[in-house]
Amino acid sequence: MDVRLDAELLAAVAERDRGALEELYRRHHGWLTVRLRYRCNDAGTIDEVVQDTFVAVWRNARSYSGGGEVGAWLWGIGIRTLLRAVRPRKSVIERLVAVRTRSVNISAEDELLVAVDHGDLGTALRSLSPELRSVVQATVFDGLTCDEAGRLLGIPSGTVKTRMMRAKHELREALM
Repeated sequence: MDVRLDAELLAAVAERDRGALEELYRRHHGWLTVRLRYRCNDAGTIDEVVQDTFVAVWRNARSYSGGGEVGAWLWGIGIRTLLRAVRPRKSVIERLVAVRTRSVNISAEDELLVAVDHGDLGTALRSLSPELRSVVQATVFDGLTCDEAGRLLGIPSGTVKTRMMRAKHELREALM
């Protein structure tokens, strides 16, 4: 039995091959679930996001350009799906107050996001150019490597490293 590459499976999914989608799911749902759990402590939300990610793959397989690893493309869909799922219409503070009254299990990430959104670091991050801010978000907040961030952002990994160095320098100066 020949083992098909992820890109071949995705091309088959674009042609509506359900078996190919099932194989992609088997290969990728585990690591995707684990990485998303680092960003959200609600297992139900994560399960829905993973399922929604593969529904999006089914619907949008033709949009994969082939320029990069399928895993990085899946991660981009997964993290955007998670962000849509956890970005309610209320402010971060209102969400955290609601969560705090329901449960004492607030993720460290939620606490960090409040500090980032409403502290000096948030002000410093907002002062960065969009190019620098997107690199910081991809590598620091989303946990991507420079290669993965480069594929996600459509830039070379060397450019990611250079922009990250510039962002660190600007953040250091803004926070002094």
